[in-house]
Amino acid sequence: MKFVRSLLDRVEPAFHKGGKLEKLYPVYEAIDTFLYTPNEVTHGASHVRDGMDLKRMMITVVMALTPCIFMACWNTGYQANLAMQAVIEAGTPVAEVIASGGWRLSVLQAAGFDPTAGPAFLSNLLHGALYFIPVFLVTNIVGGTWEMIFGVARRHDINEGFLVTGMLFPLTLPPTIPLWQVALGISFGVVFGKEVFGGTGKNFLNPALTARAFLYFAYPGQIIGDKVWVATGFKAGLPLDGYTGPTLLTSMGSVRNVAPDSFKTVAAGLNMSWYDAFMGWIPGSMGETSTLACVFGAAFLILTGVGSWRIMAGVGVGAFCLAGLLNGVVSETNAVFQVPAHWHLVTGGLAFGLVFMATDPVSAAMTETGKWYYGILIGVMTIIIRVINPAFPEGIMLAILFGNVFAPVIDYFVIQRNIKRRVARDAA
Repeated sequence: MKFVRSLLDRVEPAFHKGGKLEKLYPVYEAIDTFLYTPNEVTHGASHVRDGMDLKRMMITVVMALTPCIFMACWNTGYQANLAMQAVIEAGTPVAEVIASGGWRLSVLQAAGFDPTAGPAFLSNLLHGALYFIPVFLVTNIVGGTWEMIFGVARRHDINEGFLVTGMLFPLTLPPTIPLWQVALGISFGVVFGKEVFGGTGKNFLNPALTARAFLYFAYPGQIIGDKVWVATGFKAGLPLDGYTGPTLLTSMGSVRNVAPDSFKTVAAGLNMSWYDAFMGWIPGSMGETSTLACVFGAAFLILTGVGSWRIMAGVGVGAFCLAGLLNGVVSETNAVFQVPAHWHLVTGGLAFGLVFMATDPVSAAMTETGKWYYGILIGVMTIIIRVINPAFPEGIMLAILFGNVFAPVIDYFVIQRNIKRRVARDAA
C-alpha cells in the first residue's frame, strides 16, 4: 500500500490548479479518498468532529446489504437450477439442456459443477452470481462514468453516494433484464434523479428508485412481466413456460372469477409458504426476496445509527394496519384483497424498500416526528397501490417516491408546530 500512496502523491501536482490534468482533479480526489482517509481536517472549533463521515456512512450501508447480496446470488441460482431440473425431469435430454444453456452453464461445468444435478449450495451461488455480477458491473461502470462526467464538468468532488446507488439498483432488478436496459435505467437515475439537482445531498428523489421507476414504466414487460423472475438462461425452444416463476402479487392481480380461497389457491399453485417467502426461497427481484436478509440489514443499520428505526417502524405499521383492514373487505373482482397482512410484509420489495430505500437520509424526512409520518405515509401508500390497483403489483417503489416528494412538507409542518409550541411556552 505504500507504493500506491507514493504513486498518488507523486502524480498529485498534475491534478492541482495549473497542472496538465487540472480538469480531472475530481477523478484523482475520488480515487485518493476511496483508498485513504482524507489528509485535510478541520482545525477550528466551529465544526462538530465525528468519525461518521459520508464515506463511512455509505460503506456501512453497503455492509448492511451483504446478506441481500448473498441471497441475490443464491436464490437466483436456486430458482434457475430448479427450472432446469424440472425441464430435465419433463423429458428434455440433458445434452439439449446443456447445449441451449448459454455461457453460464459452460462456466458452471468449467468450475466443476454439474448443472444438471439439481440445486446445490455452491452451484446455486455461482449460477446466481453469473446473473448478478454483469448487472452490477454495468450499473457501476455506466453510473460511475456519469458521476465522473458531472464531477469534471462542475469541478466538484465525486462523492461516495454512488456506492450505495450502484449496489441498490441491481438488487431491485429481475435476473433476466437486458444489460442495455440496466445502463439506460441507471443513466436516467443518476442524471435526472440526482445530478440535475446538484449532485449528492441535493436530490429530493432516491436515485436508485428513480432509475427503477423509469424502467418500470418504459419497459414493463422486462420489469413486472410474469415471465422475468426466474433466470433460466435457456434459448428459445425448450418447454420453460411453466417455470418462469410469476410472483405472488403478480399472480393475485391476474386472478379472475374470484373465489373465497383464491389467495390460498394461488399460493399453493406457486408452491409458496409464508416461511419460504420470509426466507427468500421464492421468485422475485434479485435482492428483494429475503425478508430475513433485510432484517439482518435493518439491525446493522439501527445499531450503527445510520438507518432510522422510526421510518422502518412507520412503514411497517402503516402497511400492516391498512392491509389488515382491507383484508376484511369482500371483493368479487380483486383477489389482492384476500392477501393477509402478514403476507404483505414478506412479498415483493416491501421489506427491502422499508430498510434500505425509505431510510435514505437525503430524500427522507429529517425531523424525528416527521420520520413517523413519513414512514406511515409510505406504508399506507404501498398497500393502497398494491390492493386498490393490482395493475401495479409492487407498490413500495412508487410509495417511497411519493414520500420523497412530501418529506420537505412534512418536516416544514413539524418544525412550524414546534415553533408554535415554544412561543406559547415562552409566553406563558
